[in-house]
Amino acid sequence: MTALPRVLGSTHAGGAAPTATDRLLSVLAAFDHEHPALCLTDISRRAGLSLTTAHRLVGALTEWGALERDESGVYHVGLRLWEIAALAPRGLALRQIALPYLEDLYEATHENVQLAVRDGSDVVYIEWLSGRSAVGVHIRVGARWPLHATGVGLALLAHGDPEFREEYCAGELASFTPYTITDPARLRRELAEVRRTGVAVSDRQITEDALSVAAPVRTAGGSVAAAVSIVVPHADAQVPVLVPAVRVAARGISRALGWLPERV
Repeated sequence: MTALPRVLGSTHAGGAAPTATDRLLSVLAAFDHEHPALCLTDISRRAGLSLTTAHRLVGALTEWGALERDESGVYHVGLRLWEIAALAPRGLALRQIALPYLEDLYEATHENVQLAVRDGSDVVYIEWLSGRSAVGVHIRVGARWPLHATGVGLALLAHGDPEFREEYCAGELASFTPYTITDPARLRRELAEVRRTGVAVSDRQITEDALSVAAPVRTAGGSVAAAVSIVVPHADAQVPVLVPAVRVAARGISRALGWLPERV
């Protein structure tokens, strides 16, 4: 699912030479969920930098705490970045506000419960609760999936900027199962239905054994900042039963963020 990071060290906007910032960011972009630990050679290759440049930048990042080097000489993302990321209002802060409502939803169902935000054309998961008997999902905190292929993604896309939504629908729609929505017209109809009902149902879009029901989370001003969902086995899914539970969780989080229904 995760592609090789864009090589910031080789290209730059307008064809200009990459800046020092570009090169520094390319080192950090070399790390992802599939590559959480890298040696210097791998960092150099994945960042598109010479070994000498990579060595210099990695040294600076390690000294600052953005990277850490273990006893075997392999590098990992450092705690300093975690400390800074925890300040993101759509990250840890949102998760802390939402967690009690997510836990209530989990206790009521003992199924997969997720909280996600939009980042560009992807949905990024910032919390996930799962039980031993819950259906298996390809999700972890920090994971990314295309918006159209998940329940939370459909909820976020449906309530997002109309210009962005149209641009997304007109673009390439990746397929993961025979049921994944890949037709732009069908996606537009699906998003209109999400706006009409206030919930999104994603049936076997990522795996053929799972169905998710999602609802938007609103801020004090009424804009959609996140989405909450529950993922259950497709064979046992009772959508009419799941919808009210997910709506209650989404509304609870929204109210905790200062949202009032009459403002929408």
